[in-house]
Amino acid sequence: MKLYWVKTRWFIKRIFSGYVWDRPNNGNKIYLTFDDGPTPEVTEWVLAVLQEHDIKATFFCIGNNIEKHPEIFNKVVAGGHAIGNHTFNHLNGWKTENDAYLKNIKDTEQIINNTTAGAVGTKLFRPPYGKIKKSQAAVVKREGYSIIMWDVLSADFDTLITSERCLNNVVENTRSGSIIIFHDSVKAYKNLEYALPKAIQQLKAKGFYFDKLA
Repeated sequence: MKLYWVKTRWFIKRIFSGYVWDRPNNGNKIYLTFDDGPTPEVTEWVLAVLQEHDIKATFFCIGNNIEKHPEIFNKVVAGGHAIGNHTFNHLNGWKTENDAYLKNIKDTEQIINNTTAGAVGTKLFRPPYGKIKKSQAAVVKREGYSIIMWDVLSADFDTLITSERCLNNVVENTRSGSIIIFHDSVKAYKNLEYALPKAIQQLKAKGFYFDKLA
């Protein structure tokens, strides 16, 4: 059984205050983020939903997936969305030696900047699983990256929850400034396909506005 918090607790944010968990603001602005792409069909479906609602979001991309699907990655960039680094092989920082972990990030940075439409100079980084050692984080931050975590976890990746629960995870816990995490992956698609359009509609009805991270 997976154990996780759908709403990130205040004391976690305080303990790890050097990471970005949310972006408090007075404009009812919130931030949709998507991890693990680009993925054929799934990422393109997400882009279509966002375009339909005139929303910009932030995509934390895996370098290996960018390398395999550069045309989809370029569609994300061309859509005006923000790009983030999510390592090359979706590494768990707690289980990876520092040199290997940091090289994985650097390799992804080069791929992002070398891909046709990808010279976006991103300095957003999200550690896979949210797991990164302090020593790794210190180097990443010295390289100019902001380490972006999340305030609201949709848990779309969890095949044991219902799609309705995934939707409620987002709608019930989002506040002004929340960073919301979905996954544009095959594993998450069943829950994502149901929850994303409905979450957008319900959050708009609550008066929220969507923006990308910078």
